[in-house]
Amino acid sequence: MSGAGQATGTLLLIGASRGLGLGLAEAFLQRGLRVVATVRSAEHPTPLHDLAARYDALRIEAADITRPEQIAALKSRLEGERFDWLFVNAGVAHAPPSIADTSAEDFDRLMTTNAWAPFQVIAALESLLAADGGVGVMSSGQGSLTNANRPGHDAYRASKAALNMLMRGYAARPDSAGRPLLLLAPGWIRTALGGPDAPYTVEDSAPLLADLILAQSGRPGLRYLDRDGNTVPW
Repeated sequence: MSGAGQATGTLLLIGASRGLGLGLAEAFLQRGLRVVATVRSAEHPTPLHDLAARYDALRIEAADITRPEQIAALKSRLEGERFDWLFVNAGVAHAPPSIADTSAEDFDRLMTTNAWAPFQVIAALESLLAADGGVGVMSSGQGSLTNANRPGHDAYRASKAALNMLMRGYAARPDSAGRPLLLLAPGWIRTALGGPDAPYTVEDSAPLLADLILAQSGRPGLRYLDRDGNTVPW
C-alpha cells in the first residue's frame, strides 16, 4: 500500500458508525482501499450505512467490542479474509472531570472499552492480518504520562495511558516484531465525544489521519504519533 493518494489493500476498521471513525472509513475508501467497518449494533441504520450506499468497496459488520462472544462471531464471519490493517477506533470519553467524582461503574466502563476491549479485538482478529499487516489503535495525547501536568479528565486519561501500556506490551512480543504498530493521538476533534468547542473538524482531520496511518505500512515497530506525525512522549 502507499501512504498517500491512491492506495491498494484491505482495512478492517473497528468502530465507524459516526464521527471520526466514519470520516476515516470514507477517507480510506477515497484512497482506493476495500474497507470492512463495524458498528456496535445492527438494529438501527447509521451514517455508515449511508456511506455504504455510495461505495461498493465498503462492507459493514456489527460487533460490540466489550462482548467477547460478538468479537468471536465477527472473526468467524471474516475467516479466510486477509487484511493489510486492523485499526481499532472504538472508544468512550464521558466521565466526571475528577477521579474523586467518578463512580466505579464509570471507571470500569472507560477502562473496559478504551483499554481492555481493543486488545480482545486484536487478540481475536490478528490472525486475519497479512504477515506484515499493521495494527493501529486510536489513543490520545491525554494518555501521555510525560504531558500529564494539568488536572481533569482523570478517568479518560487513565484509560488511554492503560491502552498505551498494553500496546507496548503487545509490541514486545516476538511475533509482533515484523508489524507496523501505531498509537494515534488525533487531537481534539469536533465530534460527539470531542464536543462543539474542539478546534479540529472530522472533515479536515480524517484525510490527514488516514494518510498518516497508511504511511506506516512497511515500517515495523511501535510508534505513538500525533496528527502531524510527531512522536508523542510516553
